[in-house]
Amino acid sequence: MDKVTITIDGQKITVPSHYTVLEACKEAGINIPTLCYLKDISQTGSCRMCLVEVKGARNLQASCVYPVSEGMEVFTNTPKVRKARKGNLELILSNHEKKCLSCVRSYNCELQKLAKELQVDETTYAGENIHYPLDDLSPSIVRDPNKCILCRRCIAVCKNVQTTAVIQASQRGFKTVVGPVFDKSLNEVPCIMCGQCISVCPVGALREKSEIEKVWDALAEKDRHVIVQTAPAVRVALGEEFGMPIGTRVTGKMVAALKRLGFDKVVDTDTAADLTIMEEGYELLDRLENGGKLPMITSCSPGWIKFCEHFFPDFLDHLSSCKSPHMMLGAILKSYYAEKMGMDPEKIFVVSVMPCTAKKYEAERPEMNVNGLRDVDAVITTRELAQMIKEARIDFVQLEEETFDDPLGEASGAGVIFGATGGVMEAALRTVAEKLTGTSLDEKELEFQPTRGFDGIKEFTVDLPQLVLKGAVVHGTGNARKLLEKIRAGQAEYHFIEVMGCPGGCITGGGQPIVDAKTRMDIDVYEERAKALYEEDRSMVIRKSHENPFIIKLYEEFLEKPLSHKSHELLHTTYSEKENYPCDCKDC
Repeated sequence: MDKVTITIDGQKITVPSHYTVLEACKEAGINIPTLCYLKDISQTGSCRMCLVEVKGARNLQASCVYPVSEGMEVFTNTPKVRKARKGNLELILSNHEKKCLSCVRSYNCELQKLAKELQVDETTYAGENIHYPLDDLSPSIVRDPNKCILCRRCIAVCKNVQTTAVIQASQRGFKTVVGPVFDKSLNEVPCIMCGQCISVCPVGALREKSEIEKVWDALAEKDRHVIVQTAPAVRVALGEEFGMPIGTRVTGKMVAALKRLGFDKVVDTDTAADLTIMEEGYELLDRLENGGKLPMITSCSPGWIKFCEHFFPDFLDHLSSCKSPHMMLGAILKSYYAEKMGMDPEKIFVVSVMPCTAKKYEAERPEMNVNGLRDVDAVITTRELAQMIKEARIDFVQLEEETFDDPLGEASGAGVIFGATGGVMEAALRTVAEKLTGTSLDEKELEFQPTRGFDGIKEFTVDLPQLVLKGAVVHGTGNARKLLEKIRAGQAEYHFIEVMGCPGGCITGGGQPIVDAKTRMDIDVYEERAKALYEEDRSMVIRKSHENPFIIKLYEEFLEKPLSHKSHELLHTTYSEKENYPCDCKDC
């Protein structure tokens, strides 16, 4: 690798020649302020907060886009630099709605933090601001243009990473606004509700649509039986909201907190992940044996499903008909569980705690009900759960660990790893391989390393009796687009594909704790959270979905067998093509 030697504030440092000045400054231990910059996602130099002086250059330079060169001299803390940064920050603040105390990002806002660091507590550029209406028609995401600082991070992740490109900058100068085309709502464009725009927003211009009050109201109703379920990715991120290191497993504390909040039952979505593997695994075997549509593609990610409906409707027949795990569990709670407990299903209120904003949209889909009853009644994100715990004044860090309620708290390690990209595929292979070979996999064979890691597209083969199974694992809808276009063009063939809508899978879903730009440069968030899930998998006594005692009992007593009539009625569904920009004129 070619390297260059440069001088930063009198300190000589040797760095790779492809580095920017910002990256070189980080190597030198100098923290350059940024707002528009986000590692691997957004490098535009538009906010002008990262300005530095470069010897020989006529003007100050944006360090996030300025390349290093041999012998370069950089100055990061001159009076000229400090004055420019403060002036630019004042300009940004002059057109920002400064209602910090009522903002969801208060104390976790990059703009607020930067204003404090640079000692900017007032602006000399006061003037009349344009007031924009709140866009809250989406079931998942609320967009508040009044808080937007035009950093364009959301545009970058939506266009370049997720490749949906439903938001953009329009107008010019003071009137510039970021949002969907023609002033439409996010609900009127092919937004997949993934929430990645929320994850990268440095302020409170984008947030999830809160269902906290809906949950509090349900908990207050005496004749309601309120059950909460938690996705696997929540347990390795929730602790971050209480100051714990990224990737800390807090399963037991999370369960204890949920019980203190007043839920009647606390159950594990991992249990339903095991159920999903049974249904999806047998669906794959059925397609392989009976000439079904291949490749079969997983259907656990609602953002990916919506992406497919909008952009690849010709692949809808390839989707597994299985509902996602939390929807399956909702259906089981309002049928099998209700029957066992002698309860009226209409009195059962199911709350899902999810790492994903698209799950809110999924819960409202017309397909997600059985006999007129919604599978899931409310979805809250990891962030919303943290907010409820704080509101209830629970000292989360000091909680003694507790366990999920039986039997719907019984899960295997295979269910746990659903939260990381490749986890669904690995869990499915543990079951499919044993069903086809008739032999038990040992501990080493359980861990399918080719499905792990964070390459955008991972391809592999597995030798099975009378079949070499060709598979692929994809995370982020931009990578899904690339793979499906290859299949369309006849350049690739597979039997089974796992797609997760968010980069990294559920562990970095749009409802997870927000990690600021500086921390993203220092820590691999994907790796730390995934590592925690794999550690929990290894700690489990049962690591295969088909060996989960509750799942075995559920089929014996209620569902009969995978893909039975009862299973199809409760656990399966279909999807249909969606218009990208439906016309709303009266003449059509």
